[in-house]
Amino acid sequence: MIRVLIADDEPMIRAGVRAVLSTDPGIEIVAEAGDGREAVEQAHRHHPDVAVLDIRMPGTNGIEATAEIRRTVPATGIVMLTTFGEDDYILQALGGGAAGFLIKSGEPEELIAGVRAVADGAAYLSPKVAARVVAHLSATGAGALAGRRSAARERVRMLTARERDVLAFLGSGLSNGQIGRRLHLVEGTVKAHVSSILARLGVDNRAAAAVVAHEAGVVAPAESAAEG
Repeated sequence: MIRVLIADDEPMIRAGVRAVLSTDPGIEIVAEAGDGREAVEQAHRHHPDVAVLDIRMPGTNGIEATAEIRRTVPATGIVMLTTFGEDDYILQALGGGAAGFLIKSGEPEELIAGVRAVADGAAYLSPKVAARVVAHLSATGAGALAGRRSAARERVRMLTARERDVLAFLGSGLSNGQIGRRLHLVEGTVKAHVSSILARLGVDNRAAAAVVAHEAGVVAPAESAAEG
């Protein structure tokens, strides 16, 4: 059973998230919070497998709550809920250790998939979020989109052929176990490859590596990444 904490300052959003997640018999909502401070308190109290946090909340926002939860309850994975126009917040949340990013207006199935992926130790970037992040990075003074893609491809070239295979599936949101089944590797070997990928790419977490994968165009096609 995946134990989930939901935090959003809008009661209707919390109710909607709860309703969607409750359709999955393998997910249990153990706590709710109306702001980031309360989310941290509830995470300490319940030690959920996944915390679904609104990226913008009054007082302690989702980014600050993410950093605190990752520091004090490291076993809890973070899924951020965002809306269009919050690209800067997404980049900050990436740096804070969030593993999943979903658009609030996305499909309900994405919410369940994101929670399940993060609970399984994977990164989950909604395709819309990934596209927004890549586009936003290209316009922040760090270089044109073509330049960022070229730079990402150069970074990916530093990887071994097997690491590139792993990165492609990582960018599609697969867990270590799922990647292992796709590539016929034991999970421990995949974990070692992921650690090497993060070090070689110079990123701190799987979600940031997934952004590089999207920039470099090495994400596995959906039909290849889908769990059978």
